[in-house]
Amino acid sequence: MKWRKRKLINYLIKMEQRLDYFKIAPEGLKGMLELEKYVSSSGLDKTIFELVKTRASQINGCAYCLDMHTKDARKAEETEQRLYALSAWKETPFYTEKERAALEWTEALTLISENEVPDSLYNSVREYFEEKELVALTMAIVAINGWNRLAIAFRTVPGSYEAK
Repeated sequence: MKWRKRKLINYLIKMEQRLDYFKIAPEGLKGMLELEKYVSSSGLDKTIFELVKTRASQINGCAYCLDMHTKDARKAEETEQRLYALSAWKETPFYTEKERAALEWTEALTLISENEVPDSLYNSVREYFEEKELVALTMAIVAINGWNRLAIAFRTVPGSYEAK
């Protein structure tokens, strides 16, 4: 944990983008953009979509994506209280049972190298999500974890994103 904290501090101090991956390899991002297009048109609840993106970005320590998705969440009328408490969602009454299931699924998939995804979790999540909706939720988690890795690796600088 100390190593990760030290690396995060070093990252924050530098705040200089290493390269613009959108500009350098737009063809490499086509698949990611198509995945985003699928998820956004899948019917997945916008609130859940933004909570999941924000929570995964918190876990991964992606400042750029946190900046982006908290702005998008606010634009979609998410409350400050729920955004501030998201990292402690288990200890608050601010989220619905469906949102809690999505957040638990997000954490399990984002931290998959550290744990498994047990049948009990899958069955719990299935109580709230139909099959197609669960695929969309899972694809949203896959996408944000990919974006986090790109933004962190290439030090995409937070602050300039404006919600549309």
